[in-house]
Amino acid sequence: MTRRANGPAWRAQGRRGVVACTVLLTLVTVPASSASGPDGGRPDRGQETAQNVILLVGDGMGDSEITAARDYTVGAGGRLAMDRLPMTGTSLTHSVDERGRPDYVTDSAAGASAWATGHKTVNGRVSKTAGTNRPVPTVLELARHQGYAVGSVTTESVADATPAALTAHVTDRSCKGPADMAACPADTRAGGGTGSIAEQTVALRPDVLLGGGTDVFAQTVTDGPHQGRTVLDQARAGGYQVVRDSAGLKAARPGQPVLGLFAPAALPVEWTGAPAAVGGTRPQRCAVHNPARPAGTPTLEESTRAALDLLTARRERSRPDGKGFFLQVEGASIDDRSHDADPCGQIGETRAFDRAVAAALAYADAHPRTLVIVTADHGHAGQVLPVDARSPGRSSTLITDEGALMQLGYASGAPDDVQEHTGVQVRVAARGPQAHRVLGVHDNTALFGTLRSALGLR
Repeated sequence: MTRRANGPAWRAQGRRGVVACTVLLTLVTVPASSASGPDGGRPDRGQETAQNVILLVGDGMGDSEITAARDYTVGAGGRLAMDRLPMTGTSLTHSVDERGRPDYVTDSAAGASAWATGHKTVNGRVSKTAGTNRPVPTVLELARHQGYAVGSVTTESVADATPAALTAHVTDRSCKGPADMAACPADTRAGGGTGSIAEQTVALRPDVLLGGGTDVFAQTVTDGPHQGRTVLDQARAGGYQVVRDSAGLKAARPGQPVLGLFAPAALPVEWTGAPAAVGGTRPQRCAVHNPARPAGTPTLEESTRAALDLLTARRERSRPDGKGFFLQVEGASIDDRSHDADPCGQIGETRAFDRAVAAALAYADAHPRTLVIVTADHGHAGQVLPVDARSPGRSSTLITDEGALMQLGYASGAPDDVQEHTGVQVRVAARGPQAHRVLGVHDNTALFGTLRSALGLR
């Protein structure tokens, strides 16, 4: 962020200081319109391209969720890894209806589709247009087709909305596997489409896919060349190494694509504690080991480091032209735990995500032509409230690592029901080649232009 200079000291520098400031602003200021438009902007040939891009997405990670995690873990005066990216701006998150009018609160499918394709779409739709329901090329597809290694890491199913927005095109996010196509008749092969999210993802053949989703991949393909076999069979026929736990991930060979399926659906969260309740809870500390999380389940940090190693090895083996990779990393269950007004689960998953951010930044330290971007798809329900405030919804009081009390309130849904997303703007922060493009206030579709320009994609 730009700092305001002190009066007398600044004036003492005279005209040379004003000129220097003008040059600096010329170098880093990008008009809001430069990365907007139907395709999110064209590659900026006059700027350094990145060899690698790492996009990290905290699902449901608005400013309140970041603040709660910071306060609880490193303290009000501390800084998370995601706080240390130097270029910080704001992303506007609304989706649209079928006629293109604003829908002020997005879901994850429309939110991810915005930066994946540069187009707004309706809630629930995955990388297809509003109104016409046509597929739009994604940044991962463009990178894949132009010779970059590509990967996706998540704590949800690899067929869930946010990773799916990079690798598939369906009318509704519920169409994860061949048995889930009721809402997507036009996307079935019989209807002229290319199948479910999982089938499309495997056919695209990203180099690394890590997350949950065993149940989806166990479904039987009902039409097309793989009819009668499971989606997992389809993946193996396409050359995927299938790994199930941390040991298998460490043993994966870099010469073949890797599919990591670590849970039936979403991975179990890392932290647990009493959920928020009407009238509040007694002050509590979070349990930092979830007994329901099986031994050998990779953390998001472990999966991120493994993906970076595998993608780097792939580049070094097969890319003499110097092209690197595009990787998206999602901390998915920040959103899930916020829906259930579970402050410990929410904070624990934000902390796990922040460790993945730290891993990405460490990689960028060793590989300077790496652009790291951290953002969210939408905000969520939790708010940090005064300790003596009385929330009309559910609330919980936590004892932070500083030994102070912190109250989180959840009142975006009925007290006995799930809490809802919010329509707030969210943080987008970056470090590396073309990181300055995130400065200011931009639509979430502008991120597509930043990713495309950084990699020099056509």
